[in-house]
Amino acid sequence: MNASNEPQSVNDPNDTRTVALAWLAAEPDADMREELQALLDGPADDLVSRFTGRLQFGTAGLRAAVGPGPQRMNRLVVQQAAAGLVDYLLAHVPGAAESGVIIGYDARRKSDVFASDTARVCAAKGVKAMLFPHVVPTPVLAWNITEVGAAAGVMVTASHNPPADNGYKVYLGTGSQIVPPADTDISACIDLVDPTAVPLAPLDHPLIHVLGPEHVEAYLEFVPTVRLCPDIPGVQVAYTAMHGVGGATLVEAFHRAGLPAPAVVAQQQEPNGSFPTVSFPNPEEPGAMDLLMAVAADVNALVAIANDPDADRLGAAIPTPEGGWRRLGGDEIGWLLADHILRHTSGDDRLVITTLVSSSLLGRMAEANGIACLETFTGFKWIGHTVLATPEKRFVFGYEQALGYLVCGQPLDKDGITAAVMMAEVAAVAAAEGLTLQDRLDAIVAAYGRHVMAEKSVRMAPAEGAAAVARLRAEPPTEVGGHEVTSVQWFDEAGLLRLQLGADIRLQVRPSGTEPKVKLYGEGIGHDPAALLEQLAHLLV
Repeated sequence: MNASNEPQSVNDPNDTRTVALAWLAAEPDADMREELQALLDGPADDLVSRFTGRLQFGTAGLRAAVGPGPQRMNRLVVQQAAAGLVDYLLAHVPGAAESGVIIGYDARRKSDVFASDTARVCAAKGVKAMLFPHVVPTPVLAWNITEVGAAAGVMVTASHNPPADNGYKVYLGTGSQIVPPADTDISACIDLVDPTAVPLAPLDHPLIHVLGPEHVEAYLEFVPTVRLCPDIPGVQVAYTAMHGVGGATLVEAFHRAGLPAPAVVAQQQEPNGSFPTVSFPNPEEPGAMDLLMAVAADVNALVAIANDPDADRLGAAIPTPEGGWRRLGGDEIGWLLADHILRHTSGDDRLVITTLVSSSLLGRMAEANGIACLETFTGFKWIGHTVLATPEKRFVFGYEQALGYLVCGQPLDKDGITAAVMMAEVAAVAAAEGLTLQDRLDAIVAAYGRHVMAEKSVRMAPAEGAAAVARLRAEPPTEVGGHEVTSVQWFDEAGLLRLQLGADIRLQVRPSGTEPKVKLYGEGIGHDPAALLEQLAHLLV
C-alpha cells in the first residue's frame, strides 16, 4: 500500500480487524469471503497471524496455501504482486509496455483466474499481456519468454508443493527466474500497492493477447534438438505426469524426438489440481512414484520417469538386478545426464554448473574432461544467472539435486521435459551397448569414487529455522560423530552453512526457501553421512 492508505499488515487486533474488513469488501471470490468472515468471527490471534506481514519472494517466488489475507495465495495478493511487478518493469526495463508480460498457469486451484487477473493488471497499466488460453508446463512458458521478446514472464504454479498450495513464479526477459537485486526491488514495488484497490482491465481489453497454439508448437519443434545420439533407437519407458500439466506435452515431445511412446500411468496422466492419488505430488517423496514403478514393471521398461505437476522437474527409477525397482536420487540422475553429455560433446570451452547442496562429483567429471564446473547458490535461478554471467563459456549442462535439470541452453530454468527426452536417450544408448543404467552408475563409481548422498529435514517455522542456523553458524561444532570439523564456510546469499569433515565428508544446513523446514545435506566419499546428519539435526534443536 502507499503511505496514504491503511497499513495492510498490523499487530494490533483492532487495526487488523479494520484491514480485514477492507479485504472482505474487496475480495471478489465467494469462497474467500466466506473463509475470511469465519476468521473475523473467530479468535483474534488467527486473524492477526493471517494479516501480519505478507508473502515474500522465496527461492521460487511466492508460494502458500490458497486462502484469504496477505499471508495466503488469493486474487488480491496476486493483483498486488502483478501491479508491483509491472511498476518495476516500467521503471527499470526500457520498452516494457510494448514488450509485455507472457503469462502461463497450471491446473491448481484458482491458477486460471490468478493468470487472467495478472493479464488484466498489466493491461490496466498500459502493458501488453500475452496469456496462454489453457494450462501449460512451466518450461513452455519459460522457453517462450525469449521467443516473444517479453520483458517478463509469470507462471502461476506451486510446482511440487502440497495440493492446497498455489504460487507465482516470476522471470525477467532473459528467461531466467529473478535474483537479487530484482527480487527485492520488485518486492519494494509491491509494498507500495494497495491490494484492495488494484485497477483491472476487462479481459477483452486490446492489450490482452490470447496466445495461439503456435507457441506450444515452437517449443515442441525445439525439443528434438537436445538429442545427442538421435540415430540410436529408443527403448521402452514408463512415465507419470503426477496429475500435472506435462502429460500431453511430454508424450508429443517423445514423438517429435523420434522416441517410442512411453507407457503412461493412466490414473495420473490428466491434469487434476486435487491430486487424488498422491498426498504430496513430489517425485522426491516416498511412495509418490509407486504407481509409476508398477507400470514400469508391467511393461518391462528400462527406465521410469516422472514429472512434477508443472513439469519442470524430473524424477526417475530404474530396475534392480534382483528384479525390483528403485527410485534414483536427484544427484544420481544428474550424474547419468552429465556422463552422457560429456561423452557426446567436445570442446574445452564447455561449462557445467551445479549448486552448493548438490554432489561434488560433477566437479570431478568436469576436471577429468578438462572443462569448467561452477558451483552456485541453492535454487535453479542461480544456475540461469551463472550462465548469463559466463558468456565466454559454452553451457552444456546444469543441475540441482532437487530434481532440477537443464540439458540445453534454453530456457535458463530447469526443464523436466527436455531432461526426460535425454534420460530416455541415456537408457537407449546404454541398451545399445548392452548395458543397464545401473551399469552406467557403477562405471561412474569406478571412475570417480562412491559418492554417498543423504538428506534430512527438520520441521521448523521460517523464523525459527533461520535462528537455528544462525546459532549453529555462531558456534559451529568442532566435531560431528567423532569426525573433526576441518573447515567451516558460510554462503550468505544461500543462507547455507557448510561443515567439512576431512577430505571425504561434507555436511550442509540451510532453511528452506519454500517450506517451513530446515534442510540438511550430507555427502561422503566412501562413507554414508546419514548418521552424521542425525547428529547435526540434534545440534539444531
